[in-house]
Formats: sequence, structure tokens, C-alpha cells
Amino acid sequence: MIQRFYLPLILLFLLVFQGMAMSLLPGNLAYSDYLITPHWVLVILILITIFFDHDDTYYSLLYALTFGILIDMVYTSILGVYMFSYGIVIYLVHGLKKMLHGNFIVAVLLAALGIVLTELLLFTIYSFVQVTDIPWESFLSIRLVPTIIANMIFFLLVYPLLKGRLEKWAANILSS
Repeated sequence: MIQRFYLPLILLFLLVFQGMAMSLLPGNLAYSDYLITPHWVLVILILITIFFDHDDTYYSLLYALTFGILIDMVYTSILGVYMFSYGIVIYLVHGLKKMLHGNFIVAVLLAALGIVLTELLLFTIYSFVQVTDIPWESFLSIRLVPTIIANMIFFLLVYPLLKGRLEKWAANILSS
């Protein structure tokens, strides 16, 4: 029964620490022209979608909406942007997962796709409401590519730690 609280606690922990992620980077990278956005919560949500959710459960979508609005409240000035982006991306990943077998290659591809879609949604929304005005080419080179690389490194670090646990917790919840 206590296992039901593991996922929200992990996500809450990451929500707090992703705000401090830039301070963990070397100074020459943290204070460079690159705009790296840590999407640690999103990466974990994608893993939850692939290895914890079943075809008829949507825990990851509920967590995406909940933690998306929390990210909006803590880190942004516009409510609903991350909630919307995370919700849409997790829903799409959930749908794609139904067609694909959950293995390492699929997880890597879905994580990369999720990060790209999230960044594109955020950039589009922020451009539309005139929060950002950087050109598309600059967005690609100084934000999108560095963000994908940084978050995929995080993915590669947490994947071996969480894959088995998520599958085990899903089996335990299913059997209870």
C-alpha cells in the first residue's frame, strides 16, 4: 500500500531539485549562451508511462497534470503552460506505448520525442503570448539541442534505477 506514494514523492523530490539543476553544471556550461531546461519530472513521467501504466491506466497523465501545474506555480509566470504541455506529451507517449514494446530503445526514442515535443509546445506558447521573441534558428541551437542532450543524459542515469522498480510496483498494484 505504501508503494502508491513512491511515485508522487519521487516526482516532488525532482520538482524541487530540477530548479537547482543549473547549479550542478560546470560554471563554463551553466553561464554560457546555452539555455538548458531540466525536464527531470517529464523524463520520470515518460518512464512511468512506459513501465508503470497499463493500456487502461493513466496514472502518468494524472501526475503530468498535477506536477505540470506545480511547475507552473513554482517556476513560471504563466499558469497552465507546463500542465498543458506535459499533459499533451504524456497522453501522446501513452498512445504510442500501446503500439510499441516497452524496451530500452523505445524508451530512449519516446523520451527524446517527449522532450522535443514539450520544448516545441513551450516555445510556441511563449512565442504566441510574447514571453519570448528569439528566432527559430536560435531556439534550435541554443535551447532545444542542449536541452535534449542534458535531459537524455539524465534519462540514461535514471533508466537503470527505475525501470525494474516501476514494473514491480505496477505488478504489485495490479495484484492488490
